[in-house]
Amino acid sequence: MAKLNIAPTKSNLLSMKEQLSVSKNGYDLLEEKREILVRELMHMVERVKLLERDIDKKINEAYPVLKRMLMSDGSDQIERISHAIHYDFNIAEKRVIIGGMPFSSIDVELPKKELFYSLIGTYANTDETIVKFFELLSLLTQMASIRTIVWRLAEEVKKTQRRVNALDKMIIPQAEETKLYIEGVLEERERENVFVLKALKKRSVRKEVEK
Repeated sequence: MAKLNIAPTKSNLLSMKEQLSVSKNGYDLLEEKREILVRELMHMVERVKLLERDIDKKINEAYPVLKRMLMSDGSDQIERISHAIHYDFNIAEKRVIIGGMPFSSIDVELPKKELFYSLIGTYANTDETIVKFFELLSLLTQMASIRTIVWRLAEEVKKTQRRVNALDKMIIPQAEETKLYIEGVLEERERENVFVLKALKKRSVRKEVEK
C-alpha cells in the first residue's frame, strides 16, 4: 500500500495518528453495524420464506374453490359478478426501524369485504372464493411490504460492506504506512541532530584544550 504524499513533520505525524484512530474506530462501528444488518436481513429472509410457504398453501386452497365456482356458477355468471365487485385499496409509504436504521416500505390497507351481488342466483362457492382470495391478497401485500424492506436492507448491507472494505484494505493500511514513514524520518533526523551536537561539543572541547 503506497503511503500518502505528505511532508514528514511532527504536525503531520500527529494528524496521521489522529486519522488512524478515527479510521479504526469507524471500522469497528461499521463492522458492528454490518453484523447487525446482516442478522436483521437473515431474519427478514426467514420471514419471506414463511410467507412464501403460506402463500403457496393459500393458492392451493383458493384455486380449487375458484374451479368449483366455475363449474357450479358458469363463466357468464362469474363474469357478471366480477363486474359488480369493486374495491379500493389504500397504498401508502411507511417507515420502519431495523437495526436502529429507518427504511421505507409500503403499507397496503385492505378494504372490508362487502356484498356487491344479490344472494339470488349465487352459490356458497362464490362467497368462499372471495374469502379465499381475500386471504391470499392479504398475504401478497405482506410479501410486497417485506420484500421491499429486504431489498433496501440488502443494499444497505452492500454499502456498509464497501465502506468496511475501504477502511480495512486501503485507508487504515495507508495511514499506518504513512505514520511509520514519518516516524522513521523523524527518528533519523533526531539521530543526525544528536550526532551533529556531539560533534560540535567535541570540537568545542578540543578548542578549549588547545587554548
